[in-house]
Amino acid sequence: MMRKGTTFTRFIIEEQRRIPNTTGEFTLLLSAIVTACKEISDGVNRGQLINVLGSADTENVQGETQKKLDIISNEIMLKALEWGGHLSGMASEEMEDVYPIPARFPKGKYLVVFDPLDGSSNTEINVSIGTIFSILRCPEGITNPTEADFLQPGTRQVCAGYVLYGPATNLVLTTGQGVNGFTLDQDIGEFILTHPKLKIPTTAKEFAINMSNQRYWEPAIKRYIDELIAGDDGPREKNFNTRWIASMVAEVHRILMRGGIFLYPKDGRENVHKAFAPAL
Repeated sequence: MMRKGTTFTRFIIEEQRRIPNTTGEFTLLLSAIVTACKEISDGVNRGQLINVLGSADTENVQGETQKKLDIISNEIMLKALEWGGHLSGMASEEMEDVYPIPARFPKGKYLVVFDPLDGSSNTEINVSIGTIFSILRCPEGITNPTEADFLQPGTRQVCAGYVLYGPATNLVLTTGQGVNGFTLDQDIGEFILTHPKLKIPTTAKEFAINMSNQRYWEPAIKRYIDELIAGDDGPREKNFNTRWIASMVAEVHRILMRGGIFLYPKDGRENVHKAFAPAL
């Protein structure tokens, strides 16, 4: 049967051709990231069968208990990217310090930051999880990058994306020229462009927030969520549904497809707060 659709490899090469004087280094780096994510996808899919689920006896830099797949996925990313000559360093949520490129490998002009397996607590109940990554340029003149070299504004990203491991494996990324989504064809081992030029719907009926933390929220957040819960009896005069997956990749993917809002707001405790939202 004839297959239809643009492969990721063709897509990224054609994008590269539009940029004058490109070396192909970024394309090769991005291809290496995608290859690593395919390997992680295989581990996630076969987790129950190869005994890699469950907790390890360690914590990550956020103080969260690591899962076995967290550690395995982190190692897959490091080993896939360290040797190619495209990077000066890497940083991962699963490691306290910056990962330097081993001296036996050449160094390149990029930095990569990643969470190898966001939402890994969901693996044992077969709920969608994912990998998040960002590519940055290493500052000029820096050969041994430190943490400060990774702390760049989001506007300086060369590329940002994620891979969602669910009923299908989806790759979604941007290089600054819009957002495109791909689906992994397991038969040929290649991502196929299935969601070109993605845009968040301007209206939606869904919101995602961890309601168990509401007693810690700041007044403005409490008021906003109360208005949504009030539905058509409240000031917004519209009913909303709550969706909570506890995996940021899955939450963001749903918003790209159907609109809505995902929040992990700052509260009375010390925590990392996140928000991803168009308009409700």
